Amino acid sequence: MTTPTAFQNPRPPNGTVAWFHCFAGIAGDMALGSLINAGADLKEILVLLDRLSLPGWELQVEEALRGGVACTRAIVRANDDERVRTHADIAQLIARAALPPRVTARALAVFLRLAEAESALHRRPVDEVHFHEVGGHDAIIDIVGTVAALEVLGVDEITASAVATGTGMVRTAHGLLPNPSPAAVRLLEGVPTYGRDTSVELTTPTGAALITALSTSFGPMPRLVVSGSGFGGGKSELEELPNCTQVIIGQRDERVAIGSGQPAFVLETNLDDVTGEQLAYAVTMALESGAFDAWVSSVTMKKGRPGHVLHVLTDAAHLERLRHVLHTTTGTFGVRATPAERWPAARSFDEVSIDGMAVRMKVGYGRAKAEFDDVAAIASLTGAPVHDVASRAESAWRREHRGDGTDPSGETDAARP
Repeated sequence: MTTPTAFQNPRPPNGTVAWFHCFAGIAGDMALGSLINAGADLKEILVLLDRLSLPGWELQVEEALRGGVACTRAIVRANDDERVRTHADIAQLIARAALPPRVTARALAVFLRLAEAESALHRRPVDEVHFHEVGGHDAIIDIVGTVAALEVLGVDEITASAVATGTGMVRTAHGLLPNPSPAAVRLLEGVPTYGRDTSVELTTPTGAALITALSTSFGPMPRLVVSGSGFGGGKSELEELPNCTQVIIGQRDERVAIGSGQPAFVLETNLDDVTGEQLAYAVTMALESGAFDAWVSSVTMKKGRPGHVLHVLTDAAHLERLRHVLHTTTGTFGVRATPAERWPAARSFDEVSIDGMAVRMKVGYGRAKAEFDDVAAIASLTGAPVHDVASRAESAWRREHRGDGTDPSGETDAARP
């Protein structure tokens, strides 16, 4: 999905892309923290921020955990005089800072988005809009710092997922307001958005302005050759999910697409010094850490030595976690990633009874398959061959579902010749 934005930048061929995954929303500090976590050099960011004629602030970076996910927190400490700045004040501050042209353009675009939203909400001309929270030192540093970090990383294009928001009420300079705030809702117009059942303000006006002013499209992660990723942590922990914004950096993969499958990655590492027990453990841990699948291939390595390749199929959200799993479970010195696509067949789950014992069934196009663990347990208790138990379970499932006009292939009785 594309949406018009205030910052218009033509897509460069083979350009560097930053995709923001806003599964727990986005705020200015979370966006900046994610880019620093992805490798943006803090010293270079500070060099650019110091060009602003804005004394009395300090940017601190802390490593943290949110829902067990390692992330970076960007914290602005300021001796703010609580001056209420207008949009014209901030535009002048940025224009006079002698920042790189793209940093200036992106920062101005974000504050223009904020001013337009506030103008519509308070019925004032754009240049006369008074910024409260978003006019303070922390918001200015978060916004200019984020676009400076994008420049440090050489990001040419920004895209984003659908944006999560919270519910309930939040306290602002205007008093209690609904969550998401009216400004955030106005900023998110035309953008795919969804709510989570939490009273935390997941998406702030600053975060909404950044993502909507700079993004060229919204949706799943585009086809990328990933070069880095990071998580920016929010102020507090959430019970139901990590309170983070994720960013994934990479170059567009302009090769002809295989098809319309789900984007995925195959992580691989070559191993010639691990035991069978270690390989089994690595596969188990990969699956428990969110991999779609994991398997081992036998290969002949240099100097004719026998070895193995450990393969892990995953999506972008679990890429960093699984790379860490491969390192810690095998001791490997390197992991590679290859972009891929997958076409998972639709499936459902059911249950039948054999000799008074339950057997779980995986039902998909063309067949209904008994879960082997249940089959093996019954075979062990009864002494029956495993294949007989599996066959009886599948026959029982077909008998139970014959009356509704369907079979495991998904066809109706009327559709058969």
